[in-house]
Amino acid sequence: MLTEHRKPVCLSLVSTDVPVLSVVDAAATLSQKGSDRFYLLLTAPPNTSSQEALAKLSVGEACPEGIGIAPTNPRTWWLEISPNRVIMTMQGNAQLNYRHIWKQGISGSSRYWLPTESSPPNKPISLRNFTNILVLDGHPLPRNLRVEYELWAEKVQLGHYILNLEIQH
Repeated sequence: MLTEHRKPVCLSLVSTDVPVLSVVDAAATLSQKGSDRFYLLLTAPPNTSSQEALAKLSVGEACPEGIGIAPTNPRTWWLEISPNRVIMTMQGNAQLNYRHIWKQGISGSSRYWLPTESSPPNKPISLRNFTNILVLDGHPLPRNLRVEYELWAEKVQLGHYILNLEIQH
């Protein structure tokens, strides 16, 4: 039986070696699909001020309320979460859509779809990722998800990334 919960969440992505920082603080719908399987649906609020968010982050605030560092187009994420695998799909942004599949200790896939004017229609840019750490904490509902991974294009490493999802109860 599917159980749904409306929860405040903070989704952040940071790179440890390239200038990438994205923070989204919003309400999400958490659906329990099984004992250790969950779906999370998150729609990002409009970006009010990237400069304000960066200033707050520099003084140690983990997840500034109502602030996102990202494009102003609405974005929707679907996450399929289990202790062994995470699938994250982002759609709704006119500039970029993507899908990542992460599994602890193995290579997964990362696909990016650019606007149809920039590339052939429905032809994704396919990359691979290697998941170094995948940790899901909290019981019976998850409280924190952390995925540390490397992104690769053939034999070229495109950076180390940390995805962190905090679910407040």
